[in-house]
Amino acid sequence: MNYTKSDLNSLTYEIIGSAIDVHKVLGPGLLESVYQKCLIQEFKKREISFQTERKVPIVYKDAKLDSELRCDFLIEDRIVLEIKAVEKHNAIYEAQLLTYMRLLNAPKGILINFNCGNLFREGQRTFVNELFRNLKD
Repeated sequence: MNYTKSDLNSLTYEIIGSAIDVHKVLGPGLLESVYQKCLIQEFKKREISFQTERKVPIVYKDAKLDSELRCDFLIEDRIVLEIKAVEKHNAIYEAQLLTYMRLLNAPKGILINFNCGNLFREGQRTFVNELFRNLKD
């Protein structure tokens, strides 16, 4: 890990800015897959390195299991981004994101719901774990 909390915070700013740009153009009410395709274009434009539909490895008692778990985005191998386009927030989305962060050894995660009026105020939440807390400022 050759990055700092400040590096991750700057990257988070770019990711959320990308989502805000997509939301400004499209608004709420579309399918998650549409927002995902637009975010891919926005990340490419901003030269943000990412993997989409990244398979999440499951290891249970030293056995690697074949799993169909996939996160929406793994950005620069550091930040998990999960996107939603739902009317109502559900705590399971947060649990899913935190689990993906742990399984992918990612110190930070972002949950974005495009089905909202103002993405900056109500459509995004950022999470950190012990990996983030142990980084240098």
